[in-house]
Amino acid sequence: MTQGAGNVWAVTATYNERDNLGELARGMLALPEPVTLLIVDDGSPDGTGEVADALARQHPGRFLVLHRPGKLGYGSAHRLGIDYALDRGAQVIITMDADLSHNPEVIPHLLRAMAEYDVAIGSRYAPGGGTVNWGWDRKILSRGAGLMVRLASGMPYRDPTSGFRAYRADILRRAHFEEALQEGYAFLYEMLFRCHRAGARVTEIPIIFVDRRAGVSKMSRKVILESALRLIPIFWRRVTGWRP
Repeated sequence: MTQGAGNVWAVTATYNERDNLGELARGMLALPEPVTLLIVDDGSPDGTGEVADALARQHPGRFLVLHRPGKLGYGSAHRLGIDYALDRGAQVIITMDADLSHNPEVIPHLLRAMAEYDVAIGSRYAPGGGTVNWGWDRKILSRGAGLMVRLASGMPYRDPTSGFRAYRADILRRAHFEEALQEGYAFLYEMLFRCHRAGARVTEIPIIFVDRRAGVSKMSRKVILESALRLIPIFWRRVTGWRP
């Protein structure tokens, strides 16, 4: 086992990812060290949950599934998954997307960082990182979102909205992850802000982010606007010296 890693779980929240789940599973099984993938499915009508159940039957201990009755939200799915993994002894928890934009081959690099750090971010904007199949509008939107988060939160990280991360169990507990109540993509920067304010040692590992190959993106103008508005309480916590 990689030094500093220990019992490792990965959590992914799914909604209509049937066409991507098989390839994600193959990538997880190819890792040099075992990682348990916990799939939290929000009642996907395309049969994602059934595919996940089949993986759990074929590879007991490597894949687990939590089924929810409907589309209850990205943030609450991750809170549930993280809590489930911690209750079962996870020492490191990885969060990642199921749409193949987060390459499992990066996981060993994230885990190596756990020997020295509390949080490792899979960063599109660290030296050596980048994106594939993005138009100029998506690039501007992503860069702009990162800038807004840095200005509101005071965090120095290049890619504070990346959802591909590794967390040590103790920093999740110190940050009181269960109190991160934001939904959608705002959950990502709230979680990082909580860890940052709890004194986390954070590093960024470069990744190449490849846009989804199958399925429909969950990103929308409504999601973007809601995420921007949810920076207001983050800014207030920063200026008032809040700690988790």
